[in-house]
Amino acid sequence: MVAIAYIFGSSLYPSIVGTVIFKDVPLGSEVHVSINGLPDYQPGTGEKPPIGPHGFHIHNKGSCKGGNQDQPFMKAGGHYNIANQLHGNHAGDLPVIFSNNGYCRMAFFTNKFKVKDIIDKSVIIHENPDDYRTQPSGNSGKRIACGVINKLMMT
Repeated sequence: MVAIAYIFGSSLYPSIVGTVIFKDVPLGSEVHVSINGLPDYQPGTGEKPPIGPHGFHIHNKGSCKGGNQDQPFMKAGGHYNIANQLHGNHAGDLPVIFSNNGYCRMAFFTNKFKVKDIIDKSVIIHENPDDYRTQPSGNSGKRIACGVINKLMMT
C-alpha cells in the first residue's frame, strides 16, 4: 500500500509545498519527504527558540483546518500515538526536517506503523525542533505546514 500527503504552508509560511509518501515495506514503512519553501535555520536567542530544524509528526485527525494565524491546523489534533507511549516514542514522532536553502529531501524507515494505520491522518511540520522529551508533543512550536494522508490509488 502507498499513501501521500500533499503539504501546504500556513499563512505565516505560504511558500511551503511538497509531498510525503508512505510505502509499506517488510516490517514497517518507508517515508519519502520532499518539501520546498521551508524557512532557513535561525539560532535561538535568549528566550526565543530556534527556527528549525523542524519538528515533523503524524497527527491523529485528517484535517488541516481550524485555528488561527498563530495556531493553524488545530483540527489535526495531537500526535498519532496508538501504543499510548510517552513523547519521543509516539508512532507519529518522525525525524526533524532540516532546511537546506528552503529545501528538504529525505527518506527513512519506521517500524511503528503500516500505511493502512495512518490513512486519513495528517502530517504536520512545526517551526521549531522537537526535543523528543517534553510531554505530550515535544515543545516544537507553531504548526507551519500540513497535509492530509490519503491512500494513493495505483493504476
